[in-house]
Amino acid sequence: MKLDILAIGVHPDDVELGCSGTLINERNRGKITGVIDLTQGELGTRGTVETRYQEAAKAAEIMGVATRENLKMRDGFFRNDEEHQLLLIRKIRQYRPEIIIGNVLDDRHPDHGRAGKLIADAAFLSGLAKIETLDDQGAPQQKWRPKYVLHYLQDWYHEPNLLIDISDSFEQRMDAIKAYSTQFYTDPSGREGPQTYISSPDFLDSVIARARMLGKRIGVRYAEGFITEKMIGISSLDALVLNET
Repeated sequence: MKLDILAIGVHPDDVELGCSGTLINERNRGKITGVIDLTQGELGTRGTVETRYQEAAKAAEIMGVATRENLKMRDGFFRNDEEHQLLLIRKIRQYRPEIIIGNVLDDRHPDHGRAGKLIADAAFLSGLAKIETLDDQGAPQQKWRPKYVLHYLQDWYHEPNLLIDISDSFEQRMDAIKAYSTQFYTDPSGREGPQTYISSPDFLDSVIARARMLGKRIGVRYAEGFITEKMIGISSLDALVLNET
């Protein structure tokens, strides 16, 4: 299966919080999208590995992605080294995405920045023909490098250099986030169990507030922000026109 867009998150729920509105937008435009979770989120205070898989599957259905898989790297202890890079390179070459969207390069949770760098490095190295990898059947894989690697915003605020209007997909985006009912406060039952940084109602309020703040920057109701280290080019000024005023 060739993907147009591959979203990667180090923890199940990273993609939903960072770029699910954009994935839903592109799916609605006929693009083929997929998600890779690097770890099972096994160090999370609330829920279990089993509930994370259930929640991730529900969120994937809401987002309409064509595939979602988990690479089962060690939560908290994976490294940006050859072993982990090759694991991700195999998946990039398998799915051949035009665009990869991944974790931010620096954040409150050290896994986020480490994963963001791992994703960026693997995406580059995947385009080198002399790095040899095999597919699941043992056949040699062809090199592949996506046109762009975008990094979504997470906890710490970074100034984005790309904003995408997600007004039409915002409610569906929030449904995908709320699929992680063990992680976030979705109803009074969310008060049960150990309370964490992300389990209070205030956290989801901040998710909404950021989307509204970013939307205001481009004159729409809601937006998601991204950082790219590669200059973005367009072929027509029509791409700059978001809506008529």
